[in-house]
Amino acid sequence: MSLTEPPVFGAASSATSNDQTRRTNLSLVLSLVHHRGSLTRAELARVTGLNRSTVANLTSQLSDLALLYETSPAASTNVGRPSPEVHANASTAALAINPEIDAITIGLVGLGGRVIRRIRYETDRVPSAGEVARVSAAVIDGMRAELDNSYRIVGIGMAVPGLVRAEDGEVKYAPHLGWIDEPIAQMVAMATGYPTWAANDASLGAGSEIIFGAGQGSLDLLYLNGGSSGIGGGVVAGGSLLTGTDGYAGELGHTLVNSDGQRCHCGALGCLEVEVSKKRLLAAVGLESADNDELGAALAASDDPAAMQEVRRQLDYLAVALRNAVNVLNPERIVLGGFLATVYSLDPARLNDRVSGESLDGSAQVAQIIPARLGADLLLIGAAELAFSGVLSDPAGVILSRA
Repeated sequence: MSLTEPPVFGAASSATSNDQTRRTNLSLVLSLVHHRGSLTRAELARVTGLNRSTVANLTSQLSDLALLYETSPAASTNVGRPSPEVHANASTAALAINPEIDAITIGLVGLGGRVIRRIRYETDRVPSAGEVARVSAAVIDGMRAELDNSYRIVGIGMAVPGLVRAEDGEVKYAPHLGWIDEPIAQMVAMATGYPTWAANDASLGAGSEIIFGAGQGSLDLLYLNGGSSGIGGGVVAGGSLLTGTDGYAGELGHTLVNSDGQRCHCGALGCLEVEVSKKRLLAAVGLESADNDELGAALAASDDPAAMQEVRRQLDYLAVALRNAVNVLNPERIVLGGFLATVYSLDPARLNDRVSGESLDGSAQVAQIIPARLGADLLLIGAAELAFSGVLSDPAGVILSRA
């Protein structure tokens, strides 16, 4: 999965036909606007290398397909005629689903990466794959009138905390959910009637942050997300998301950080997600549940020395995992999401000093640790990218085939 901008194809393209060149350029322009936000026609011409008349023709075609729209140019002091601004049309949208151990979140995400609606359905137990499919279908049915009247839905993307096979969206193993060999993408597609894709949640989070968030402009990035179901990771190298043979790469939550630690769900001892967990932090301040903002506030306000001691203990084990990743991967940025960003915010100097002081000098000098920018929208945006991938790669073909 490439996270860099698509290649530029202009008049000198070696495409085999004019139609293929047109489709490629439509994909290029739509992807740029979707990922970068609104751009003027002049900016699109400059970035793509296409002439202005070609860009105008392409944006007109994409407007006819209800994928983009144009607005009058903003006031400018530049010489020459002002250029219209081009925006992604959020009426073309994707649905996104993120199952967790305590809730199922369903989102509506418009083209351009903006979360339009988020519905969190809390569960009183860990949901089975069948329950996720049924609940998601029921929630989406409740939105059906709005969807049919105001949106064109291209499909559903799912961000799942577990090992998800890339070719068909089957969950091979999600330890916290208790899922083994669950064809969740197929189940949701059958329950909702929408084409559905699924992938690992942290890998999708890495893609989201590098396209829309804190990773913009970086080609080498490590992303770690902490959630109720543990810790997952995603690695971007040279602008591409590392997936591994079957799409299982990035399980940094199962790296060894304490050889004398507790046994993990995966069967091993001392995994990162056993030593660094939201459950331990909640217990430190006497809470059963809380979102990350509430947890951070409670930890910061606590006058119990044991609470900050737990924060520091978790930061130290997180530093072990990050030190290993820095030495192996040499990332430019390390982006922390979920409760990991919360823990980091309470004592950033401790983590920074441990990682830089214990990593190899060359790699340590480059790596910058930063919190994720997209917050609660992160995984929904990442999941939606799965559903948008088809329309972004071939806007005319996908949309016309659904007309």
